[in-house]
Amino acid sequence: MEIRPIHTDADYRAVLREVSAYFENEPEPGSTEGDRFEVLVTLLEAYEAKHFPIDLPDPVEAIKFRMEQAGLAPKDLVPAIGRLNRVYEILNHKRPLTLNMIWRLHEKFGIPAESLIRPSKLSAAA
Repeated sequence: MEIRPIHTDADYRAVLREVSAYFENEPEPGSTEGDRFEVLVTLLEAYEAKHFPIDLPDPVEAIKFRMEQAGLAPKDLVPAIGRLNRVYEILNHKRPLTLNMIWRLHEKFGIPAESLIRPSKLSAAA
């Protein structure tokens, strides 16, 4: 089983082609082919993390995404953020999140803290 690091875009495309073939005939875990598949996927993940990093979302967008996922309305955020008018100020980028709000949003709604601590772009009217 000769496996090399992915150095170039051509290497990356070749590994993608090889891995995609495994999706049609998935190898048995622990077999030689299964081990090869796992190693290639690990190489792909490392290459993609380095060359195609995904930036964290804006905190307000992370909140809105969770609201959409869970079918939440702004009033549902009151326990984590405060009064309803404060919720709307946050959702409209008029006011930044406080550390306490971040903690409560993370605890109550499972929004990743690393998404919430990123500075949000406040609107010019703030």
